[in-house]
Amino acid sequence: MSQIKFYALGGLGENGKNLYCVEVDRQIAILDAGLKHPSGDLLGIDAIVPDISYLASRKRDVVGVFLSHAHDKAIGALPLLLQEVPAPVYGTGFTIAVVKDLLHENKMDPEKYSFNVVDRDKTIDFARFKVAFHSTTHS
Repeated sequence: MSQIKFYALGGLGENGKNLYCVEVDRQIAILDAGLKHPSGDLLGIDAIVPDISYLASRKRDVVGVFLSHAHDKAIGALPLLLQEVPAPVYGTGFTIAVVKDLLHENKMDPEKYSFNVVDRDKTIDFARFKVAFHSTTHS
């Protein structure tokens, strides 16, 4: 029987900083890599990001980063994450295009990373689990 863990490194009980992980028998899938915009009383703070130190220590176990959509709350911390955990990134064509622009803004070369465009009919088979996609709306 597989050992399955689901945990959040950000995004619980707050608006932003979304980063969730599903781990199946030591293989880790990351769901979103977002940031949180600080409140007005946090002067000098540009963004609040999840603590990715655990993922950096387990980077060989990360099979991919799966992005739900192109808002900062879901992709804003991706440049930081990719510098520490250069895993393949999966998302819609629009989301991947926004991510590449985000990397350019952060003086990073998107060509150094693996981007995979997915659609709702795609299923990706990893050694211990499969990832399937579906369409939804966001408001």
